[in-house]
Order: sequence, then structure tokens, then C-alpha cells
Amino acid sequence: MNMTLEELTQKRDELTTRLADIRKDLRSGLDANSEEQAIQLENLEVLQEIARVAADELSQVNQEISALEEGD
Repeated sequence: MNMTLEELTQKRDELTTRLADIRKDLRSGLDANSEEQAIQLENLEVLQEIARVAADELSQVNQEISALEEGD
């Protein structure tokens, strides 16, 4: 699916915001409550994978934006 420059820019902004939010969550540390810590640790791997996928997608979107801008 070919996206317009405007759509790609919007997607880039959404991914950038998502990554910033995920990184903020990852930096927030563990809760003092041990039960909550267990849940957070279970979610950590999933959150890291979501961040990896979002970063990969962001890289691809940036490449597509560059290609469109160079084509102008």
C-alpha cells in the first residue's frame, strides 16, 4: 500500500509518540508492591517487543518519507 507524504508524516508522528510513551514506562521502574512488580515484570518483555516493532516501523516510515522527498 502506497501512502502519501502526509499519511507517512502522520504515521511517523504517531510512532514517535508511542515510542516515547513506551520508553517513559520502561524508565519508570518497578512498583513497591511485590504483586505489582510481578505483573510489571511479566509485561516488560511484551513492552520491549512492542517498542522494537514500533522502532522498526518508524525506521521504515522514515525511509519511505525520504524516498518520496527525494522524488520531488
